[in-house]
Amino acid sequence: MIKVLLVDDHAVVRTGLNLLLNSQENMEVVGEASEGAEGIKKAQETKPDVVLMDLSMPHGKDGLSSTSELKKILPETAILILTMHDDEEYLFRAIQTGASGCVLKSAPHSELINAIQSVSVGNAYLHPSATKKLMEEYLGNIKESGSDLFELLSEREKEILTLIARGYANKEIAEKLIISVKTVETHKSNLMEKLQMKTRPELVSYALKKGLLGYGI
Repeated sequence: MIKVLLVDDHAVVRTGLNLLLNSQENMEVVGEASEGAEGIKKAQETKPDVVLMDLSMPHGKDGLSSTSELKKILPETAILILTMHDDEEYLFRAIQTGASGCVLKSAPHSELINAIQSVSVGNAYLHPSATKKLMEEYLGNIKESGSDLFELLSEREKEILTLIARGYANKEIAEKLIISVKTVETHKSNLMEKLQMKTRPELVSYALKKGLLGYGI
């Protein structure tokens, strides 16, 4: 049985969540609170597995500061942020405070149930658009750093990139590395995808900037 504590400043929202979660065979709402400080107190009393924490609570302690404080007191308790904001700033701040994930208040009931089950066993959960934003942020950071991109390549892909920069055709690369032309084409396609490039000239230019003409084969 997953014990859940609800922390939300809207009584109507808490009532709806209470009905939804208590209707699940493996979930039980063990308490409710209308703001963060009360939520922290109730959490210490009830020792929930998961706290559903509203992000924006104008009266009293807000969700982010409450999450940060509660994780210090009950580090094993998973905190799932409920938010109306599909905003990466709120998302990153929530994760930094120790939340196990975020769910939009507009999400389907099934998504909320899945999220609670996921964080209750130690996993993280992000709503789909949040996952996309995190990936875009990660890829954006990688794109800004050529060294990081280069490290994504396997040794074979680095060899093939170097030979491309030296002017070898696919057939010549295949003969030099004693592999099939199809294998060369596969590696070339993979490395172009990792480097986010679409043409051979782009690869050659990148390889020259990376100083790969002196890369050992």
